[in-house]
Amino acid sequence: MKTYPMSAADASWFHNDGPANLAVIMGVTLTRKPLDFERVRQVYSERLVTFERFRQRVVETGFPLPTPHWQDMPDFDINQHLHHIALPAPHTQAALMELVNDIASAPLDHSLPLWQTWVVDDVEGGSALIMRCHHCIADGTAMMILLQRLYDPAPGAPPLQGPKARGKSIAQAEKGLLAPAFNAVAGAARDAVALVGGAGMLVGELLRKDDPPSPLKGRFAPAKRVAWSVPFPIADIKAIGLRHGAKVNDVLVAAMTGALRTYLKGRGVDVDHTTLRAMVPVDLRPPERMGQLGNEFGLVLLDLAVTKARADHRIALTKARMDALKRSPEPLATRALLDLMGRLPKAVEDFSNNLFGRKASLVMTNVTGPREELYLAGVPIERMLAWAPHPGKELGMAVSIFSYKGMAGLTVIGDAHLVPDPEVITDAFNREFRKMLKSTAKAGTASLKPARSGAPAKKSPASAAPAKKAAVKKVLPSKAPARKANVAATKKPTKAAAAKASARPVPARKADRTPNK
Repeated sequence: MKTYPMSAADASWFHNDGPANLAVIMGVTLTRKPLDFERVRQVYSERLVTFERFRQRVVETGFPLPTPHWQDMPDFDINQHLHHIALPAPHTQAALMELVNDIASAPLDHSLPLWQTWVVDDVEGGSALIMRCHHCIADGTAMMILLQRLYDPAPGAPPLQGPKARGKSIAQAEKGLLAPAFNAVAGAARDAVALVGGAGMLVGELLRKDDPPSPLKGRFAPAKRVAWSVPFPIADIKAIGLRHGAKVNDVLVAAMTGALRTYLKGRGVDVDHTTLRAMVPVDLRPPERMGQLGNEFGLVLLDLAVTKARADHRIALTKARMDALKRSPEPLATRALLDLMGRLPKAVEDFSNNLFGRKASLVMTNVTGPREELYLAGVPIERMLAWAPHPGKELGMAVSIFSYKGMAGLTVIGDAHLVPDPEVITDAFNREFRKMLKSTAKAGTASLKPARSGAPAKKSPASAAPAKKAAVKKVLPSKAPARKANVAATKKPTKAAAAKASARPVPARKADRTPNK
């Protein structure tokens, strides 16, 4: 079978994958009405697997040092990647979190193309679509652009144009956390002096003291835990920012920092006398390559204002530090480092990753999603959620800010041993943002009404009723409704039975051929 060399940056992410720290991007799409599985299968067949990366597996070949290559799979079968399951009772967001925990903990099968999707029925009367994709296929920006190809602007309307045809409109919409940095960094790429300066800055970052020990750093477990906040109107976020002379991202990062301060304080950390750094991706993809898959980003280290108890002080300090990073050539230098590591033997690459990873305690990303309501297989999409990986051996958690349809919220994924209760962080984020909003609303500039749609149940998932075992829906040749067959599932984050059971189609037993009502 024919093979194609993998880019250095993509190879670096392929090697970053480990049994206890998966280099996998995950997204959840929520709908209020049920999805039709066969229509979803048709959409995926016509719009996603037409991209060759989703029909290729990764093999390591070459002499004397094998390197990752893409390999065509002529016997590609979409049924090995697209699965239909039912959410266990009580069919709540808490039950969905338990299912996502199991799926997030299961490694992808490296003998197949590195992606999986589940259509989940019975999610509060609607459906959820859970997709996982290895980071070597695409970064967050590329995945967001790609996934929009799956969606329609209205029921029955022609699909959105393919990424390559959308050009600058996408480039302007998808820049992420340090959006204004893009033009500056792109210019620095054409400036040799700036590049040398960025390299010097990178050396300085590598010589910086490691982030101190904390509950977020330590030995990883083979399981993950996830959580998400309620969504808040971007108009209210802008109102808070206007009051403090800050941008939307400054406000959200400050609120997230306040939540982490509360969380760490609750776990015994002296938050008034510590440092907490986040590793932040910066998109470096030029507009002419906006429709291409792969990884095109650099990294910066952001010192979070975790020592500041007052929200206004956190916003001011966050803005100052974010503004400084936007003018820095450091993302370009780290991008060059990622390219270099992708060409080195894995042992050297692992050493470099660990060295850089010790400088931070978490990963923080922000991806701007679609501004208008979209549809999947004719069903309106209520909310979108996304999680980034936390690579290396020191970064125990990743937080992501994601927006859709005029709303923005926070997601958290953490190591089950280091961060067993990420819902505590998202709950603290909700409270922190409401306090900011209340203070701003007193001046008559905010609504004080966070959206309820797509929000978790009022009770924390940790205290919610335990979910029962998931059930896989086998799609039968007849048009009769499919019978639900029990598969092994677990509430405990240390097992991924539900995800593994759904990794391949479950053959129906003869006794199961009679459909249920």
